[in-house]
Amino acid sequence: MPIPRITIADVDRARKTYESNEPRDLFYKAATELVSLAIGGQTSLTLSDAIAVLLQTWNREYYRFRKFDTQHYTDIDNLLSSNRSSLLICRSKKIQDLEEADSNSITGVFVFFEKVLGPVGAAKCLHLLAPNYFPLWDRAIAKVYVGVLGRTGTNGNQYWQMMVYAASQARSLIAAGYTGNPLKAIDEYNYCRFSKKWTNF
Repeated sequence: MPIPRITIADVDRARKTYESNEPRDLFYKAATELVSLAIGGQTSLTLSDAIAVLLQTWNREYYRFRKFDTQHYTDIDNLLSSNRSSLLICRSKKIQDLEEADSNSITGVFVFFEKVLGPVGAAKCLHLLAPNYFPLWDRAIAKVYVGVLGRTGTNGNQYWQMMVYAASQARSLIAAGYTGNPLKAIDEYNYCRFSKKWTNF
């Protein structure tokens, strides 16, 4: 199917549907604020703590058969520490400014995160760290945009392609006058349409 063209009316309708049906949005808001505070050194929580808040709620399906134990937490901590400088650069970027020259670095970073968190958790974690730059997805959404995801550690190119599509959608929304975070709006639209397919959407 062609990549969805999303209008402001679409994202407004998605926001209302999402608010009515998805109580976990509170965890997104909390985790986003905690990440910001942790990066700024304004909380006793570490960046890993802040990320874990969202992963254990929004990505709990991934942990049905995996333990969120001390080793996994250490792996996340090491992942964040080793990529901190590049992630802070990404945090200042916006998806609508995406350039082809960013392809290799983004693909590489995604693969690092995917090996620890899986392809869905990687996208969620990266989005929390740079919410205006990295798009969210789940397997249902990814299937629509880039096809069925491969084994863990092989989906960097697919995520890059998702970023290219999200950049195009964001530019269209902004040109039409949208003033919010286009990535969150696009994700809510995708989630309502392709993941949940709620009858009231």
